[in-house]
Amino acid sequence: MRFHSFSAVPALLLLATACGQKPAATPNTGPTSQSSSDASASEKVSLTVYNQNFGLVREVRKVHLGTGNVELSYADVSAHIQPETVHLKSLDGDDRVTILEQNYRYDLLTPETLLKKYVGKTIKVYRYNEHTGVDDEKQAEVLSVEGGVVLKIDGQITSNFGGRYGFPQVPENLVQKPTLVWFLGSAAADQRLEVTYLTQGLNWRADYVLSVDADDKLGDLNGWVTLKNETGTSYKSAELKLVAGDVQRLTPPQPQMPMADDASVPAAAPAPPQFKEEGLFEYHLYALNRPTSLLDKEQKQVSLLSASNIALDKKLIFFGQQYWFRGNYGQVVQNQKVGVYLDVQNKEQNHLGMPLPKGTVRVYKSDKSGQKQFIGEDAIDHTPRDEKIRIKLGEAFDVVADRTETAWQPLGNCMSESAWEIKLRNHKDVAESVEVNEPAGGDWTIVSSSLPATKKDSRTFTFDVRLAPRSETKLTYRVRVRWC
Repeated sequence: MRFHSFSAVPALLLLATACGQKPAATPNTGPTSQSSSDASASEKVSLTVYNQNFGLVREVRKVHLGTGNVELSYADVSAHIQPETVHLKSLDGDDRVTILEQNYRYDLLTPETLLKKYVGKTIKVYRYNEHTGVDDEKQAEVLSVEGGVVLKIDGQITSNFGGRYGFPQVPENLVQKPTLVWFLGSAAADQRLEVTYLTQGLNWRADYVLSVDADDKLGDLNGWVTLKNETGTSYKSAELKLVAGDVQRLTPPQPQMPMADDASVPAAAPAPPQFKEEGLFEYHLYALNRPTSLLDKEQKQVSLLSASNIALDKKLIFFGQQYWFRGNYGQVVQNQKVGVYLDVQNKEQNHLGMPLPKGTVRVYKSDKSGQKQFIGEDAIDHTPRDEKIRIKLGEAFDVVADRTETAWQPLGNCMSESAWEIKLRNHKDVAESVEVNEPAGGDWTIVSSSLPATKKDSRTFTFDVRLAPRSETKLTYRVRVRWC
């Protein structure tokens, strides 16, 4: 089966010119020789993997073509290759090879496809005979393979045959593995060919392990790159580069390959970072400083970074909702939990300062016996240097709050004034501080408050509430809000 084929030579000449290759000379009328190449002829492989489930493959092979018209079968390519992105060139000179036609053959040899090719044809079937101890052989016509195999044996129609099948040969258009086939004009017998293509099925992600100290003030951060290869082929001793960023693609999004999530306990301390980071257009490129092999159906982890004594800022935040200011609600929430967050400054002064790819941060802390315990995880986006990372760990157990609207007065269609009482209770034996975050929306004015209000932005104000050990603190305020 051919996925992508050009049969008109003039169109091919135009395509080759558009792809940056010299126009094809008129193909000679001599015979076409056959040539094949697989991964054993590879001299160099480079992989650039994007964290959007695709990658760029660049491979150099030494190939014996002969001269004249050649049909080259190029095996061991990705089963998820995008044929329209394939580019072939000779590293020995632009005039050494002329591309006349390209085909991608992906009709793979499987029991199902083999049976489909023999629909309407006769095969042999074998079934074990318990009395004779050998297989009985019969001639069978394959009638259908849709929803099960239907055969005609000895004039009877049967399905779910309990035996094995014998085929006289493999059909020519079935291949054992995905193969690119070119019809070429070759000017030199032996050439070094470079093939590049985009493929789905290559993916990577960043995973981070953060261990915090007893006071929640300092932490050690280890970063890992987890790669996964689901292309159907292996890439051995490859140069590996990773691109972090949101690269626009016009093809429909592909389903994400599931990646095993086995980081339920802290990973061992990684070796020194092995990636060199550099800017690439509006993205970031991470190049591994050594070759590595990425086998098919393999998941690989490589150390990305290691940093110690990172300053942490733990925050307890109690969030409100802007629609609460637009009506008379009375008791809004009771015993509402307070969110727990860690803020980390991605700066050199904080022993970081490296552009961090998006990924999952898992946080651990030692209990009194010294054993590491998991205390939460969160996803972070691509984070440039000198920016803040906020990690949500969960909800506080011993700090809760009640929220009550004690008064509400409409001042027009889109304006109201309301009074609020927030009771915060700290059941710990140590003092805590809670940020009360109030997204009022629209224009707002604090009429009065029991604690100073801080303007966070045009739509939000906050209060910093100090809680003594095992105590309750009451915050009251009155606000006027206009939302249209």
